Amino acid sequence: MSTASDAGQGEYRIEDLSRLSGTTVRTIRAYTDRGLLPKPERLGRANVYDDAHLERLRQIADLLERGYTLASIKELLAAWDAGTGLGGVLGLVGEVDRPWSDEQPVRIGLPELMAAFGGVADLSAVEDALQLGVLVAVPGKDDEFEVPSPQELAVAVELHAAGVPLGAITGHLRELRGQVEYISERFLEFTTEYVFQRFLEHPPSDEEAAEAAALVRRLRPLAQQTVDAELARAMRLRATEHVRRHLGDALPPTARPAPPAEPVEPPGPPGEPGPQEVPVTLPAATVAAVRALVGPAAVPAFVAAAADREVAARRMDALTSGATPDPGTA
Repeated sequence: MSTASDAGQGEYRIEDLSRLSGTTVRTIRAYTDRGLLPKPERLGRANVYDDAHLERLRQIADLLERGYTLASIKELLAAWDAGTGLGGVLGLVGEVDRPWSDEQPVRIGLPELMAAFGGVADLSAVEDALQLGVLVAVPGKDDEFEVPSPQELAVAVELHAAGVPLGAITGHLRELRGQVEYISERFLEFTTEYVFQRFLEHPPSDEEAAEAAALVRRLRPLAQQTVDAELARAMRLRATEHVRRHLGDALPPTARPAPPAEPVEPPGPPGEPGPQEVPVTLPAATVAAVRALVGPAAVPAFVAAAADREVAARRMDALTSGATPDPGTA
């Protein structure tokens, strides 16, 4: 049986296997108990492991780094042992793990970073950026960082130059990130249901994994293209509404929002004349105030509800005073 000095012969004690694989002795035993690792050969009073055990431990570590659970790893390894193979699966995982952007990370020193933000030395903002992953610490260098997305950093620089405080920028990024992660989760659920489900019902063969990887390459840009198009549409719509809401009185008449039309009431019972539609023009300031309160889509409903409430209030006042309600308000 080999020792640490001659472990290259392919027979290892558990301590040697632990050292060579970077896996603790306790974890090796746990993997063996769970069926992830074949049981060692028993020679006398000692358990002996070989190169197959070492390779299996390295495969498990690689799959764990890729985000697989121990349960899914056990299924993959069982399929591999049955002859399915892991090459295609690992190729698929590698395709998914590949960066989803063409941006290349850059490095930036602390003095250069501070200069980009107008000489502001805000170490709390740097800490926030590190937590968010906008900056990544470079090992062994306290004053140098890696920037995974130079575009994202450039946006922060422009916002700060426009007058946005650094704390507000990082706070907005946290909020935005949560919303974007929700969008990405929904896109993954959508594509899984209609495209990738058949590849996930069983450990895929090499051919199936290669087909799935090709689909990932085809669909990779679609998420960003869709979000870009929808964001452009929404920004144009919302920005226009925002300007009109705040500058409505200052805009020329042709640029002002049209007043909402009075909602049409449903007709009365058969034989009775229904209410007549009467155009009503509301002051621009009133419309702007309602839009700011409830949003543009809800303006007609809000105006109708306010009118109904006023009519009902007058009817109640008339009833409690003993007077006959005016048919015009009833």
